[in-house]
Amino acid sequence: MIVYAGVDPVTGKRTYLRDAVQGTDKAARKRAERLLNKLLSQVDGQRSAPSSATLSYALDEWLRTNEIEQSTRETYEGYVSRVIRPALGETAVNKITARMLENFYTELRRCRVRCDGKPFIERHKKDGDHDCVAAKCKPHVCKPMAASTVRQIHFIISGTLDAAERWDWINTNPARVARKPKQKPPEPDPPTPDEAARLSEEAFRLDEDWGTLVWLAMTTGMRRGELVALRFSRLDLDTGVIDLRRNWVGGQEKDTKTHQNRRIALDTETVVLLGEHKRRVRERAEALGIEFSEDLFVFTGTKSPDHSHPYPPDALSSRYTNMAKRLGIRTHLHALRHYSATELLTAGVDLPTVSGRLGHGGGGATTLRVYAAWVAASDRKAAEILGSRMPKRTR
Repeated sequence: MIVYAGVDPVTGKRTYLRDAVQGTDKAARKRAERLLNKLLSQVDGQRSAPSSATLSYALDEWLRTNEIEQSTRETYEGYVSRVIRPALGETAVNKITARMLENFYTELRRCRVRCDGKPFIERHKKDGDHDCVAAKCKPHVCKPMAASTVRQIHFIISGTLDAAERWDWINTNPARVARKPKQKPPEPDPPTPDEAARLSEEAFRLDEDWGTLVWLAMTTGMRRGELVALRFSRLDLDTGVIDLRRNWVGGQEKDTKTHQNRRIALDTETVVLLGEHKRRVRERAEALGIEFSEDLFVFTGTKSPDHSHPYPPDALSSRYTNMAKRLGIRTHLHALRHYSATELLTAGVDLPTVSGRLGHGGGGATTLRVYAAWVAASDRKAAEILGSRMPKRTR
């Protein structure tokens, strides 16, 4: 049984719905009539003919028409070429189902290369015939793909099928109902106040500029890219405010992560430290025979003593991690952002203020999700304060 379903919006070819009923008796005829009515209703109900375009083609079109940052685009293209296209690329978008996507995600969570479970050599140490055991060739060991990565892959597929639905290539997006791995609860691990004091002291001992950078990260909770992209023109030391507008990612200066500008108030000690740092940079510029400019970067690496280029982000993270290791502290640079947030919340600062300083979107929802345990502690402190102000009962 064949029913004409219209013209494919991508290929321009005629499309048909096909099905079959076995038998020639009266009952088979009735089943055939019901099936024919079903197919005709399906054709009448669709906005346009379903497209036989492949997911690979749809992914290319989605990436071409989607307005995203270049660094994000490169990440998506990597997932598409390495993971999505080899598995589902040749499947027509109108044949993709929620069950198919869930099986795909399950396979990735079992093994990121989606092996068949049979042992094989992943990388040979020698060419030609050889004994893999003697040559110590690397056997394959299944490594599950992280749930967060699978969720990102789901986002790419879902975005592509959303576009296919808008373009009338499919009637509904199956990714909308497909189950994806659960998001792992955030587990921030900030340094303790004692560890933070030791880290700050060691940073200043090594270098005044380095100490100022670490101190600023602790007191403002700025992201790494925001720290290195900071210019003197965005420091208002008279009012004690940082006007944060830029971020440094992938060797380029861009908008902040949430594409929102924010102003961060500075305490008196931080203003003094930044004033001294600015004086050192001005003296350094004069010694090099160049004119100090407010457009210079606040922090820079050893290869750019004139502050014309920002501190390389990876070098910044490595230097901080190595310093912490020498002190016997297991931590990383981003943990200073957690330190700033948790110290404020523990001190009883309200959630919107903390969220604003961190530059979180969602009106505080992200801050609440990440730092729920510290918000609860702050709430307990608020309860005790209120209880202490209540009139005492007479017994």
